[in-house]
Amino acid sequence: MSEKLVHAIIGAFGGLTALKFGKEIVVFIISLLPILELRGGLIAAALLDLSPLKSYIICIIGNLLPIPFILLLINKILSWMRNSKHFNKMANWLDKKVEKHKGQIEKYGYLGLILFVGIPLPGTGAWTGSLIASVLEMDKKKTFLAVCIGVVMASIIMMIVSFGVIANIVR
Repeated sequence: MSEKLVHAIIGAFGGLTALKFGKEIVVFIISLLPILELRGGLIAAALLDLSPLKSYIICIIGNLLPIPFILLLINKILSWMRNSKHFNKMANWLDKKVEKHKGQIEKYGYLGLILFVGIPLPGTGAWTGSLIASVLEMDKKKTFLAVCIGVVMASIIMMIVSFGVIANIVR
């Protein structure tokens, strides 16, 4: 599913790829997005034939850039969304996502957060891990460090998958 979504996003931003750093911009944008994050960015980088090292750096930066903002602002944003008639459904969806996964993080603490972010499975990642940690009111500095470690862990796994498996299938 991720690969199809990445293809769709590459298609939507296809005009950018003609620019000097267009491919890098597309990969960066994908890495910023919730759901796809670094995982999708690395898949896109492999599909766009970017070098692994450049892709790795772009995706790490893109995936980590939103995290401090999530940690600092998400509880206020969720509170506002819950009281808004237009965003209430989205807030409820996010609350259900937190409820579904928070047990793993509550049980194992920061190690659980590292594993939650670091094992690239659907529904996990830096965005969701940061959201859950914020709702659980975990220490922001420790959370950021745990998310960083998890992102590095996920990036190593995804580099192997994206530039090993996917790159060889495409060629």
